[in-house]
Amino acid sequence: MRYLDIENWNRKKHFEHFSKLQDPYFAVVADVDVTKAFQYAKEKKISFFALYLHACIKAINAVENLKYRIEGDKVVIHDVIHASATIPREDTTFGFSFIHYSEDFEEFNNNLEKEKERIVNSTDLFPPVNTEDCIYCSALPWIQFSSHKEPVSGFKESVPKLAFAKFSEKEGRLMMPVSIAVNHALADGYHVGEFFKHYQSELDKIG
Repeated sequence: MRYLDIENWNRKKHFEHFSKLQDPYFAVVADVDVTKAFQYAKEKKISFFALYLHACIKAINAVENLKYRIEGDKVVIHDVIHASATIPREDTTFGFSFIHYSEDFEEFNNNLEKEKERIVNSTDLFPPVNTEDCIYCSALPWIQFSSHKEPVSGFKESVPKLAFAKFSEKEGRLMMPVSIAVNHALADGYHVGEFFKHYQSELDKIG
């Protein structure tokens, strides 16, 4: 972890402007092609969610601005970003997880399974680890969406928020809408575009 030199940052004026807004987040939804990931998950009998979440976190970690977090009047650059995903319970409630990232899928998947076990066997909402070196994300496999709104606390937030929708077949490919909301003080449309570029690249490598 290190601190960004805001005074010499080429986005200093952008940071100062958007930091003053009550809700500085902007969000977009774009489709990603999950054909290979879904087929691989089916063939290997492994979690499709784990595969596409791992690819997502890889992509997040490839874009430096998505690793920035606001801490008081400073900007922290985290070395590694993890995943805080909502995990469902049988009673239709959910718990927030904190899934430690690893480039190795098996290790990441083990971390995910441990969090699943913790959550389904508790009524806790928040995880024991609850830091901002993560992304907040949710899967909504029941619906397809073309827009999405995340809740905002009213306090200064800077963690990216993602949601994954139900996929559908389009021209022989399986396409999944993904929503990403980021704090405009830290990132712009360019950085979101870089995220989707890396995300698709990681999904295409699966299998």
